[in-house]
Amino acid sequence: MKSTRLFFLFASVIVISFHSFAQNTSKTKADKKFDKAVQLYDYRDFAGALRQLDDLLADEPTYAKAWLLKGDMYKDLKQFPDAVYSYQKAVELDSVIFPPAYYIMANLYFDMEKYSEAKKNYHKYLAFNPKIQAELKRTSENLLLCDFRSEMVNKPVPFNPVNIGPNVNSSGYEYINAVSLDEGQLYFTRKGNEQRSDESFFRSVSARSATGQLNWSPAIEIGAPINTPGNEGALCVSSDGMAIIITCCGRRDTYGSCDLYLSHKVGANWSEPENLGENVNSTAWESQPSLAADGRTLYFVSTRRGGFGGSDIWKSTLKDDGYWSEPVNLGKQINTAADEMAPFIHPDGYTLYFSSRGHMGMGGADLFVSRLDNLGNWLAPENLGYPVNTKRDEINLIINARGTEAFISAERETGFGNIDIYRFELPEQSRPATVSYVHGKVYDKNTLLPLAAAIDLIDMQKNTVIVSSASDPITGEFVMSLPVDKDYAANISCKGYLFYSTNFNVSKGNDSKNPVKLDVPMQ
Repeated sequence: MKSTRLFFLFASVIVISFHSFAQNTSKTKADKKFDKAVQLYDYRDFAGALRQLDDLLADEPTYAKAWLLKGDMYKDLKQFPDAVYSYQKAVELDSVIFPPAYYIMANLYFDMEKYSEAKKNYHKYLAFNPKIQAELKRTSENLLLCDFRSEMVNKPVPFNPVNIGPNVNSSGYEYINAVSLDEGQLYFTRKGNEQRSDESFFRSVSARSATGQLNWSPAIEIGAPINTPGNEGALCVSSDGMAIIITCCGRRDTYGSCDLYLSHKVGANWSEPENLGENVNSTAWESQPSLAADGRTLYFVSTRRGGFGGSDIWKSTLKDDGYWSEPVNLGKQINTAADEMAPFIHPDGYTLYFSSRGHMGMGGADLFVSRLDNLGNWLAPENLGYPVNTKRDEINLIINARGTEAFISAERETGFGNIDIYRFELPEQSRPATVSYVHGKVYDKNTLLPLAAAIDLIDMQKNTVIVSSASDPITGEFVMSLPVDKDYAANISCKGYLFYSTNFNVSKGNDSKNPVKLDVPMQ
C-alpha cells in the first residue's frame, strides 16, 4: 500500500514539474487544492484531504489526478467500492495517466469477489507491458484463481449449516475436535468465554429425538488431569473411546513449544497425560492430532524441519514395542509451501480431510479431502466446494462415522459468539466410505462381572490385524470402527481365562444406528 502511494506521488511530481516547465506558468487554483490534499493525505488526515478533493472536483470534474488520489484514500480506508469508482473515473478521463491503477482495481475487484471485473483489469494492466515482477507474479496467480473461483461460485455445493445450540456454543470460541462413533459424545476446545480466557476441553452428550435430530446436553469440562491451569488445545479421541491425544504447551517435559500427550480412560476417569516422546515431538511445534481407527496410525501437524514450508501434516505409527515411529511427511501431494492444518482421518482409514492455505481455494484457508489409492499413495486433494469454503478461514472439520454429516467451526451472524460449532449434511462427492462399528462387552461367563481384555480385530480377506483395542476394566465394554461389506474375526484374551475367538460379518445394513453387537462371555 505504501509503495503504491509513493509511486503515485512520484508520478504526480513528474507530471506537475513537467507542466510547470513546459508552460512556465504559476499553479492553478485546482493544482493548489490538489497539493493541499496530498499534504493532508501524507499526514493521514483523510477527512480533510477528501474535502479538498471534493471541492476541487466540484469545479473541475475532469482533474484525473484528484480521482486517483481519492482512489488511494478510499483504498486505505477499506472502502473498496468507492476506491474502484474513483480509479475508474481517473482512467476514463486519461487511460494512460497511471497504468498501475488497472492493477490496483483488479486487486480490489478480486478482494470483493468480482472475478470477471478483476480479470478485465488484470488484462488491461498487462497490456502496458509492466516490469515489476512481484505484480506480474500476483497477476498470473490471481488470473488462475479468478477462473477457479468463478467456476466454484457458479457450481455451489449443497450447504445448510445448523448451529448445534447454546448448550455447546458460547460467547467465546468453540473448536470442534471429535465426535464418538455412535455420535453420542462431542468433544471440543473452548477459548475465551465470560469465565476464562485460556483454552480448555469440554464434552457434551447427545440424545436423538424421534425425528432423528441430535440434541446436545450442557457442555461440561473434561476436568483434571486433561485440563490444567495451563494451555491445552486440539485433541482427538481414539475410535474405541479409550484414549485421548491432546496438545499441551509450555509443560516441563515438552521438547518444543507445544507437544502431543496421550491419556488413557479407566472407567469414568482419565490417566495423567504422558508425552508421546521425541520421535513424535520435536523442538518445533506439534499439534492437531488425528488418530486412525486402528489406534496405531497418528496424523498430526508440525513445523519441524524436513517439511515443505509452514506447517505440514505428518504421520507416525505405533510400533509393537509401544514406541511411536519416526514421523513421515505426507508428501507434496498433500503439503505445500504454505500451511496445512487440522487433519482428520475418517474411520474408513483412507479418507483424509484437512485445511490448507497452499492449495487453490476460495481464499484464506480452505477445506480439502484426499484419499489413499490401492498402492498407499494420496490422491490429489479436492476442494470441498463453495459455499463450504469462502474467502474466510475454514479450518476445523469432523465427519461422523456414517460419513453423512460434518461438524465445522465457523464465525457466522447466526452464532452465539465469535466461533461456533455447526453441523451440515456432507455433499455426496466429499463423503468417505461407509463404516459401521462393533459394540460389545467382555464378562465372566459365570459371575457376569465385567473383564479387562485385549481385543484384536482381523480382516479375514487380508488376514491382518486392523484394530488392537481393549475392553474397559470397569465396565467391560468396547467399541471399534469397521468398514462394511467385510468378514471379520475377533480374538479376545484375558489373563486367567481361555482364549475366545469369533467370526462375524458387517453388512451395509449396519451403521451407527444399527451397529454389530458382540458380547463375549469368558470361561
